[in-house]
Amino acid sequence: MASVVIMPKQGQSVESCILTEFRKNKGDKVAVGDILFAYETDKASFEEESKVEGTVLAVLYNEGDEIPVLENVMVIGEPGENIDEFLKGAPAAEAPAAAAPEVKAEAVKAPEITVHESAPAVAVEGKRAISPRAKALAEKLNINLAYVTATGPEGRIIERDIEAAAASGARQTPLAAKVAAETGATAPATGSGLAGMARACDLGKAAAPAAAAPAAKGKDVLESGDDFEVRKLSNIRKVIAKSMYASLQNSAQLTHHLSADARRIQALRKQAKKLLEEGKLDVNITLNDFICLAVIRALKKFPNVNTHFLGDSIKYFNKVHLGLAVDTERGLMVPCVKNADDLSIVGLSRQLKQVADACKKGSINPDILSPEAATFTVSNLGNYGVEVFTPIINLPQSAILGVNTIVPRPKDLGGGVYAFVPHIGLSLTYDHRSIDGGEATRFLKQIATELETLEVVFE
Repeated sequence: MASVVIMPKQGQSVESCILTEFRKNKGDKVAVGDILFAYETDKASFEEESKVEGTVLAVLYNEGDEIPVLENVMVIGEPGENIDEFLKGAPAAEAPAAAAPEVKAEAVKAPEITVHESAPAVAVEGKRAISPRAKALAEKLNINLAYVTATGPEGRIIERDIEAAAASGARQTPLAAKVAAETGATAPATGSGLAGMARACDLGKAAAPAAAAPAAKGKDVLESGDDFEVRKLSNIRKVIAKSMYASLQNSAQLTHHLSADARRIQALRKQAKKLLEEGKLDVNITLNDFICLAVIRALKKFPNVNTHFLGDSIKYFNKVHLGLAVDTERGLMVPCVKNADDLSIVGLSRQLKQVADACKKGSINPDILSPEAATFTVSNLGNYGVEVFTPIINLPQSAILGVNTIVPRPKDLGGGVYAFVPHIGLSLTYDHRSIDGGEATRFLKQIATELETLEVVFE
């Protein structure tokens, strides 16, 4: 009996997804665990695995289409089965079911043959024996296991196999790897996929002659000339642009700047680093982790800041759900650590790293990227040497803290003695509709006080 494959719902806030790449086309045989297609929300990328085996009988959309969640995308069954019930109500069901494969076949004629012949190899991918360390490294480096040569006992993939695959350019999507194996095409050092992964459309770019460059750039190029190129915005850039513009247009934002003595957190950082080197800590606690802990403690003392402004009402939170601005290759993301006020410095550091890594890998849960998920956000540009900046509020949150670099400033040490001591810059942007200037100032000062007197237990 034929089965329909729907567009999954990734999080409660996601209403539609962009179908970025088909891994199986009409007529392809499919095994359980095969990757059918890749898709993305405005923030993260995913792959859909087949839950059944059979043959792809219909493909109802094209690559690049924005598809509502829970909508029919593909039909898998046995050749000759009647699938009319799955086509009813599908967008342009009479045409795309037949037209989409024709477009795909014309775009990647050779790769299609490879996909057909290599389907069993892909099906085995999820069942190959692999050590835990090798699996973790493969996930970190986005290595395609189907093209890793195993050298471990009884055909087991071990860590050195993943390292060798990474060195040989295995950071490719499954389709790109198949195309490369069939045609001998080369992949660029950095592809257009997530985290620099090479996609099928990237193959051959590194060796392509200059004259062919415009064609290789594909559909993202809207217009070009001798000295310019107009490219359409990516999905994530559209979302960022829309939310930033809406934030400035729909709120009364004001920024206060203040600096805090950084000697205390620098001393804590040295202590944590020493414990890590001695093996007494299993997480590298950074200055930013200490800053976030200080912010959490300040928010508990200023509940009016730990709020959402809803126009004619204010939502007060009993817990601190901390947002952290993360710079990724796909653009700015702000994941949230729920109930951050329940965490120790070690737990907070671990959670912050996990959500940041998930953003960079494209595996983040869309629900914790929603602006409504966090109650307050921290954006740290200190590592880039930025001394002062004005962060933009992630509405409906009432405020956001910008963290600047550490610079030496003169300070009265008492008894008429002055010396230069390290100070860290803090920039608080707040919504004046929700918070008065006096309270914002006191809150910012409280953050500075928390930083200068921070006490933690490393356990």
